[in-house]
Amino acid sequence: MKAFLRSYFLFCLLTGFALYALHSQFGPRIIHPFTPYTFAFFAVLTLLTYWVTAKLVQANAQNFMVAYLGSMVARLLLSLTLVLVYLFIGGGREGDGQWAFLGSFFILYFLFAGFEVWAVLSNLRPFSKPGEITK
Repeated sequence: MKAFLRSYFLFCLLTGFALYALHSQFGPRIIHPFTPYTFAFFAVLTLLTYWVTAKLVQANAQNFMVAYLGSMVARLLLSLTLVLVYLFIGGGREGDGQWAFLGSFFILYFLFAGFEVWAVLSNLRPFSKPGEITK
């Protein structure tokens, strides 16, 4: 867990710096004003899904796939909820602003989902059956 948190903190720091640099250079045309909130949403969501997955796997190591796929479904549904809330509170009337929000949203969604997949793939060795991995 400590290695994950270290990597995750570095990932969030680099992603936040990239968002800040893009916002400083291009402003709201590229980076929507709600992007920092979306970034915080995905940061908390990734930590939450990782924690739930770790607790379920700790309870029973055979639950890894169920826990991981469940966390991915939760991520998808909560992310869809975020987009629907944005559109229903008036984001759909912003014109070009909604495209900046959706672009920022999907970039952040795929970055955080990609980080989670990378974290899982880099830690699959403990879940392998003995004798299946050859060096």
